[in-house]
Amino acid sequence: MGEMSSFQLGVIGALFLSVASSVSIVICNKALMSNLGFPFATTLTSWHLMVTFCTLHAAQRFNLFESKPIDMKTVMLFGVLNGVSIGLLNLSLGFNSIGFYQMTKLAIIPFTVLLETIFLKKQFSQNIKLSLLLLLVGVGIASITDLQLNFVGTILSLLAIITTCVGQILTNTIQKRLNVSSTQLLYQSAPFQAAILFVSGPLVDQLLTKQNVFAYNYSPIVLVFNLNLFFFFPQLFTDRI
Repeated sequence: MGEMSSFQLGVIGALFLSVASSVSIVICNKALMSNLGFPFATTLTSWHLMVTFCTLHAAQRFNLFESKPIDMKTVMLFGVLNGVSIGLLNLSLGFNSIGFYQMTKLAIIPFTVLLETIFLKKQFSQNIKLSLLLLLVGVGIASITDLQLNFVGTILSLLAIITTCVGQILTNTIQKRLNVSSTQLLYQSAPFQAAILFVSGPLVDQLLTKQNVFAYNYSPIVLVFNLNLFFFFPQLFTDRI
């Protein structure tokens, strides 16, 4: 009984940290891009992934999880798709309101189910389908009434939904095939993802914002907000519970 209570407390604590860190990241990133004039979402994503790898490497050294070798082809495929997905989500946050960004993330769930139904022939209960239909209706209403809706932000959100749906299905497939956790997969692929976005990020950001990340005047408050990178840490181990 005591062990079960400890387990439940651990799950609740991990979920709380995950939600708190997610909210902190979204608020800090939006403040950076909208209020402080730091619009370089793709470059910012590469920094997130660099911190992620460093944190995971330290955790692996402390035996918080076991590293498993994964073939390079799988790492590259997952790294490219997941890196593009995260980059597009951050760009969506930069070009849209926080409300529309959250609607984008919610829309990922039903579209993932749709792709699994069409291509993987998975079956879902009528209750799940009805719940997802109601969710889509809510997303549609919220999107239509969003006063900050714009063409570029909408396209970025649609691309983010597509890549994230495919990425989640791919992640699930890789985990089952190789018997690895999401943390182990992320540890192997994070350096590759960070490298891709670190190289392409400044070019993509300059194309979309007409500004150069290397010519940006970094004020102390911008540097402080960039420390929100470390809020990502609690999310990394939620899947271990």
